[in-house]
Amino acid sequence: MNEYEIFQVPAWDQSTLSQVDRLLLREGIIRDANLDYIAAMTDENGEVIATGSCFGQTLRCFAVSSEHQGEGLLNQMVSHLMEVQLSRGNSHLFLYTKVKAARFFESLGFYEIARVDGTLVFMENRRNGFPGYLKALEKTARPGRSAAIVMNANPFTLGHQYLVETAASRCDTLHLFVLSEDASLVPFAVRKELVRLGTRHIPNVVLHDSGPYMISNATFPSYFLKEEAEVIRGHAKLDLAVFGRIAQAIGVSVRYVGEEPVSQVTGIYNSIMAQSLPDYGIACQVIPRKESKGKAISASTVRSALKAGDWEGLKDLVPQTTLDYFRSVEAEPILQAIRSADNVVHY
Repeated sequence: MNEYEIFQVPAWDQSTLSQVDRLLLREGIIRDANLDYIAAMTDENGEVIATGSCFGQTLRCFAVSSEHQGEGLLNQMVSHLMEVQLSRGNSHLFLYTKVKAARFFESLGFYEIARVDGTLVFMENRRNGFPGYLKALEKTARPGRSAAIVMNANPFTLGHQYLVETAASRCDTLHLFVLSEDASLVPFAVRKELVRLGTRHIPNVVLHDSGPYMISNATFPSYFLKEEAEVIRGHAKLDLAVFGRIAQAIGVSVRYVGEEPVSQVTGIYNSIMAQSLPDYGIACQVIPRKESKGKAISASTVRSALKAGDWEGLKDLVPQTTLDYFRSVEAEPILQAIRSADNVVHY
């Protein structure tokens, strides 16, 4: 087996990055914007013949030159990236791959979590990872009618609170999942605590971390899909395939979502949910948004008010528990991040 050099491609090395892009394009892949490590393998002439990348705990953007396929280069690239991840302290790894390559990654010790037929497969390197997550969830199942909400709560608003209160009034148990990836201006630990404080008066709410399985915009691989709307649809379909398994584990028959009058991404997502959830035996019910002064309350509006220091306006947008937090000394680093952000409005 030939041994070629594998190295990290720095952001300033536009020449090598251009070679990486050309190689990916020949495989029908566009380099993902969400990458924190890009690796390349070159031949004796310095030409890029294989590539692979990381983002967070995920592996992605694999390609091998057609002239070198069958030489075990992909195996070497995966091994290199896994060593990089282990050096970062990441032992539980995830990858997205095209359907035709899934069996190869199975041979390297990856196990399928979910797939969107004809597009991509979501995998992990732990045999009992997702099954173990589902088994732990099963212990939270309760008798009666169960429903679910999935939210980012960046941060928790009166709109979120109204959605939870409304959904909880319509079921025996409401499973409330907070997206646990730290890809938002408000860190997960803070988001979850504000959700807990803002819903503690609702006795039938069961609060969950989403864990690594509910897929966020930041971790979804857009590189398999060419059009932006198609990326959102693919994201939604894969997320719903995962959610279908989760709902089955805890007996959820309804998923509640807030009406989306502003965000195009969430609007398309909600539309796909309404179409696809019944395939998993789950109803999708849309709750009209709570309004303040004639406008729908959104986390984007709250972040804009925090950025502007509009504390009076915030009183109409967030629960007292959220307001108290952001007026505390503890919140100052997050407020600084929000004030420094170029854009705090969700597309």
